[in-house]
Amino acid sequence: MRAVMLLGLGLGVAVAGSSMCAQIAPPTAPGQRTCPVEKYAKTVGDGEHLDTVAIQKAIDDCAAKGGGVVELHGAPLFVSGPLELKSHITLEIAEGTTLAGSENHADYPEAELLHEPSLRGLLWAKDAEDIAIRGGGIIDGRGQSWWLHPQTPRPRMIFFDHVKGLTMENITVENSPMWQITAYESENLTFRNMKILAPLPAGHNTDGIDPFSSKHILIDHVFIDTGDDNVAIKSGQPGSAGPNDPTVDVTITDCTFLHGHGLSIGSEIAGGVQHVRAERITFSGTTQGIRIKSGRDRGDDIGDFIYSDITMENVGTAVQVTDYYGGPKGGAAVVETAPVTRLTPHIHDVTIRNLKVTSAKNGLEVEGLPEAPIKGLTFDNVTITAQKAGRVAYADISAKDLTVTGADGQPLTIGKDVTGIK
Repeated sequence: MRAVMLLGLGLGVAVAGSSMCAQIAPPTAPGQRTCPVEKYAKTVGDGEHLDTVAIQKAIDDCAAKGGGVVELHGAPLFVSGPLELKSHITLEIAEGTTLAGSENHADYPEAELLHEPSLRGLLWAKDAEDIAIRGGGIIDGRGQSWWLHPQTPRPRMIFFDHVKGLTMENITVENSPMWQITAYESENLTFRNMKILAPLPAGHNTDGIDPFSSKHILIDHVFIDTGDDNVAIKSGQPGSAGPNDPTVDVTITDCTFLHGHGLSIGSEIAGGVQHVRAERITFSGTTQGIRIKSGRDRGDDIGDFIYSDITMENVGTAVQVTDYYGGPKGGAAVVETAPVTRLTPHIHDVTIRNLKVTSAKNGLEVEGLPEAPIKGLTFDNVTITAQKAGRVAYADISAKDLTVTGADGQPLTIGKDVTGIK
């Protein structure tokens, strides 16, 4: 055993503090109007016939009257194709009730999402405001048949497009054909007291929550055990001609992540990401822990992040900050300097504080670009034990009480243009 001890080296990074997600507010209360789905069809919730028409009628009727609560209750299983949520609607799925996606792929029409061909998902909203999904029940995408063909278009199960004011709470979301919850160009979003589930590795690309070019987001007390990124903060597709709006002001607190690819920023961040705060997070069995991933074809201004009071056990790579996602094997060890472009990632001002990692496979993987090194990466009270300590290249680091212990006896591999550690 050999410990890499890095104590009190470098200067601290000043990161601007502000109140997190101050503009988040719950959806406007639409009154006590209720629209029980059984009112709109003779037979609903038998688990055999599609309930799409009845549920959509309930949503449309409630919305036309100014909003209300659409109730799914009194039956264990409602089966549906895509449903459009409207402004001032609360979809209440009662405890003991499941809203399940149809297993007939033909029930999901084509749609353009994120500027590319896709399929409409089970729940969606566009140009809407004040929406809530709650009730204690389950939303099941029944994506198993879709996972068998990961290269074909698949629905993103819950998709919010230009939505202002959303709350999802006290609900379980599981088995999406692809990304489970996506918010695009949306704001004032709250995800609280939820479970998000899909198997790894079978559930290809079943990200838990993906904010995409969105702002003022709170993810609080969410348990995620899924087949891809537990959370993935995004803002612009690879090769984007732009302009792309950044994702700004994200707070993630008191969450537990089991299987999955960790708490990720990227890889699609051609619009940039700023002001992320993550605190009191537990990782157990994720393939990555803290993960910032970009590449020469998908970057922008990426920074002002603080991670604090985090524990990890049995993860793959504890901390990965890389500009080589989708790039050449070998990463920083094999690349040459390239011209800076609009899509060059600039990762800066990242603080990781009070992190304890046990039984990881890799400690650190920190690799910037020769033309755009990582700037202002601070480790403060960080202890990592792993099979391999890891590697660092093209990075300016401040190490305030950083210990990385590699079980193989090898220290961190220090590559080119690294400052702050030796």
